[in-house]
Amino acid sequence: MINGVTMKINVDSYLINTLKEDITSEDVSTNAVMPENKQGSAQLICKQDGIICGLDVFERAFFLLDENSRFETEYKDGDEVKKGTLIGTVYGEIKALLSAERTGLNYLQRMSGIATMTREYADELKGYKTVLLDTRKTTPNMRPFEKHAVKVGGGTNHRYNLSDGVLLKDNHIGAAGSITKAIEMAKAYAPFVRKIEIETETLEQVKEALEAGADIIMLDNMDNETMRKAVELVGKRAQTECSGNVTKERLREIGEIGLDFVSCGALTHSAPILDFSLKNLKPLED
Repeated sequence: MINGVTMKINVDSYLINTLKEDITSEDVSTNAVMPENKQGSAQLICKQDGIICGLDVFERAFFLLDENSRFETEYKDGDEVKKGTLIGTVYGEIKALLSAERTGLNYLQRMSGIATMTREYADELKGYKTVLLDTRKTTPNMRPFEKHAVKVGGGTNHRYNLSDGVLLKDNHIGAAGSITKAIEMAKAYAPFVRKIEIETETLEQVKEALEAGADIIMLDNMDNETMRKAVELVGKRAQTECSGNVTKERLREIGEIGLDFVSCGALTHSAPILDFSLKNLKPLED
């Protein structure tokens, strides 16, 4: 559950901008059929099997248009849901229910889709030490929601943004001149509490990164045999992360190699939505 302070600081501004995107001046359809304020209710129905995520965000979309609205449900983020299930009922001004419906559903569907895909991927790594990570390949202006959905689904967040950690990739190495120089410069610049991760593409680069004192070595787009050799070479001198072309079908093989982490951009950039509908809207008795 997202607490109230976090909601106000990190969520409300995103939701308000999304509502503004959907309502530039007025909701013409709603104002046409509902000229006066009236209380009503509508039911949230699940249309696919999966993992639900984003219930607080869904509820908040209605709250921002009607502070007296409420959403009643026995479900919580991370629960399995089944097609055809009544998830809960939202109550409030009918105008708010109609105008915030698509915004609330869009967030709920997107977040639940990511949580569902993450759960499927995480299940493939059960029994292995390898930790499933997300990436920064998120939808613009959706990162806090998508990162939260990965956690709900059983994954772990990599760095949140560029201010969150040192990750030296191929272009950073090119700018610095070499792996060794890039690591030296990062150690001189970054606070000592920051770990330094560097991307490598060959065993020679892995050796150079080890000698330069990298904390985490990313094995980028390597085949399984090369990764196995890299993990043996690194031993316990650094942590290892696999990245690039990570599919669900490869995860067990990656786990067997013994990597510490595997990062997968598909969790956020390729997860399909989990479908929900807001149905059976009706006025409440006075």
